[in-house]
Amino acid sequence: MNGSPATGNPPPGVADHNTVLTVLPQRERPSAHPLGSVPAGWQGVRSLYIHVPFCSHKCHYCDFYSLVDTRDRQAGFVDRLIRELEGVAPWFAGVPLQTIFVGGGTPSLLRVDLWGRVLGLLQSHFDMGAIATGEGEFTVECNPETASDELLRVLARGGVNRISLGAQSFEARHLRTLERRHDPVNVPRAVEAARKAGIARQSVDLIFGVPGQTHAEWERDVERAIGLGTTHLSCYALTYEPNTAMTARMRRGEFEPIEEEIEAEMMRWTASRLRDAGLARYEVSNFAAPGAECRHNLAYWRQEQWIGVGPSAASHVLDPAGGSRRWRNVPRLDDYLGWAEPLGPVTDAEEPDARRLLAERLMTGVRVAEGVDAVGVLAEARAISDESAERLEGGASRLVALGWLEVANGRWRPTDDGFLFADRMARELMAAVG
Repeated sequence: MNGSPATGNPPPGVADHNTVLTVLPQRERPSAHPLGSVPAGWQGVRSLYIHVPFCSHKCHYCDFYSLVDTRDRQAGFVDRLIRELEGVAPWFAGVPLQTIFVGGGTPSLLRVDLWGRVLGLLQSHFDMGAIATGEGEFTVECNPETASDELLRVLARGGVNRISLGAQSFEARHLRTLERRHDPVNVPRAVEAARKAGIARQSVDLIFGVPGQTHAEWERDVERAIGLGTTHLSCYALTYEPNTAMTARMRRGEFEPIEEEIEAEMMRWTASRLRDAGLARYEVSNFAAPGAECRHNLAYWRQEQWIGVGPSAASHVLDPAGGSRRWRNVPRLDDYLGWAEPLGPVTDAEEPDARRLLAERLMTGVRVAEGVDAVGVLAEARAISDESAERLEGGASRLVALGWLEVANGRWRPTDDGFLFADRMARELMAAVG
């Protein structure tokens, strides 16, 4: 949905990861890497993101960094990625990794032998104990067409216990509209192959609001996904991002976007149907059986710490003195491959800022069913200024009066209607703290 009401849904794939970049203004490349040296007493980062940029085709709705590699740079990329993983490993020392997420691009397009090298490096340089026992989560995004039996077996042996399949639709004509080049029959095949390989958890991504899509077609997509027996579904509203082929086609008049009210009704029906199927909504676009939520994405939405490696990957590290550091790697493969230092080349970096951290906590907090700790964020606002706290409390009260937020157990939580207005709520609360 564009405008109001608005879901604020990110596109599929690495969207959840890249949502955090929306608060990063463009800046010059910093003179020194934001990580610096590991401070004494550092407790260790528990979440790792890896970005694999390769795709066999650039989908028309995607605005994240990916490329069709005509120069066969996969081996060189893995060489460079391993150096970067070795460079960030000290920041993870002393604690077991709780989550790893490999996004793209299409990570399943990476050659199996190269996957073996990456998985071996992770085993040798990071504490994978929690992931090995199932307490931790290791997710790899897969395209149904490239999730081969061999690859899935290698991933499972390397500790991967969750895959995210980009189905998007089971209707061939909608896949053509989205420029997705896979056969819908490969979605159930990939799910079953993952189970046979020993990958216990599977998630499926769907998109609604595709031009020409009817409500009945969307219902069939959801029912087919439910029928796969997976414990997690991501249902994204199609968004028209700047500088994408999809947006250019719309502006040329090649198609009309679905009306917002129809899209809103699709979203309402989806939440109700999946609730009946035992998949509770825990974020604007994500639904899971109890305990099957994506723990890695929850780390983003809870403003926890993570470090990203690979071109365009974002990172977020809390500063002991308050606030947090954010940065991302340069979104250009050639720059990434040619960088001499172990840590990746950084383009956008932000110094610790308590006001920005609070704004980000509010931005992501209104996206999740658990909401935000009202007492905690008001205390953070009061530490900035009494006026900020007063404006924030007033803004939340207005959203409660609209029926978009509710107060429960000391938390501000989005209501079912509030999920439709997540972007607007985030803007209002973020503006309140300045």
